Amino acid sequence: MKITIIDYGMGNIKSIIGALKYLEVKDITVSSNLSEIASADKLILPGVGSFPMAMTNIIKLNIDKYLEEAVIINKKPILGICLGMQLMGVSSSENVFCNGLGFIQGINREFNNSNLKVPHIGFNQIDIVKNSILFQDLDNFSDFYFVHSYQMTSDDNINQSICHYGHDFIASYEKGNIAGVQFHPELSQTNGLKLLNNFIKYF
Repeated sequence: MKITIIDYGMGNIKSIIGALKYLEVKDITVSSNLSEIASADKLILPGVGSFPMAMTNIIKLNIDKYLEEAVIINKKPILGICLGMQLMGVSSSENVFCNGLGFIQGINREFNNSNLKVPHIGFNQIDIVKNSILFQDLDNFSDFYFVHSYQMTSDDNINQSICHYGHDFIASYEKGNIAGVQFHPELSQTNGLKLLNNFIKYF
């Protein structure tokens, strides 16, 4: 099993590597190279920071084209984490309007409730969608660690699980070979490790 973590200069990569090593993944690559992306069994798209800056980096490195070939054409499994989940959506209004990769029909918007503390930081429970692969053998309302100021909304059928913070927002999605989680499984202790293991084994 070879897992390539996409490196575009913005991601919690060390923590993800640590979690994968704990799960005894032997072949872990961190790369923006086409050959490494193409030869991987599965991909992880991490992300911490600004959506527009991330897309600028991704386009500059041609990663958008590499991922389209791998994920959309060749159906390689991919897991987007936090900003990585959002980047696979259609667009974001963070700072300025910015197009995303467009793999998922999701729009990213800022939390706009003045009564909420933003960013949303800490452990929070998730209402898990039925027939989820990522959450297999995890109890409903298990908690995971979040750090984010923007949320994804979608009217599309993307098998979404829900978290509540002032209102409901998408905590995860699964559509075909494409999955995303708004939280950080690599920082979510036992539950997060179980979810990553499910992605590795079953997705």
